[in-house]
Amino acid sequence: MPSLDPVQPMRRLLQHLAKLASPERYLFTPDDLRALVPDLADGAYRTLLARIAAEGPLIRVCRGLYLFEPVAPNDGLLLFHAAARLRARQFNYISLETALSDCGIISQIPISWITLMSSGRSNRISCGRWGTIEFVHTRQKPEDLQSHLSYDARCRLWRATAPQALRDMRAAKRDLDLIDWSVVDEFV
Repeated sequence: MPSLDPVQPMRRLLQHLAKLASPERYLFTPDDLRALVPDLADGAYRTLLARIAAEGPLIRVCRGLYLFEPVAPNDGLLLFHAAARLRARQFNYISLETALSDCGIISQIPISWITLMSSGRSNRISCGRWGTIEFVHTRQKPEDLQSHLSYDARCRLWRATAPQALRDMRAAKRDLDLIDWSVVDEFV
């Protein structure tokens, strides 16, 4: 029989998170968290999640993703890690303005906004105070891009080379006005 005391499931969930979470594993989906309190009815579980997110230390980053604040690193990579978790079943890679900015091809650094190409649908996901993740749909296949991508372990995502990011910019009909074409020559 499920516990009627609402503090008990909260305490159990937070105790489990304190044991399992780490700076490498600090973002959780509702399904991840559900596994920690399997005895709760669905309605009670949703209420528990809302209550913990309102009181902390579990913080809602966006729909379908929560951050366990006590172990969250402060390395500025949350949006990348969130993108990797949110679209774990799709092919995604850092590209467009984000990749070009990192290479110095775009002088203006996008603050709190990352752009990725994705086999999933195009979408912008607001992550509150952390910023926005923009997924732009691509039909390109991983096997066709092998020599144009490298794995970025810090971001936990694939990353496009500068020439590939430029091809993606054109294919996605993005604004090319911010590109410093004199720097592009160094990468081609």
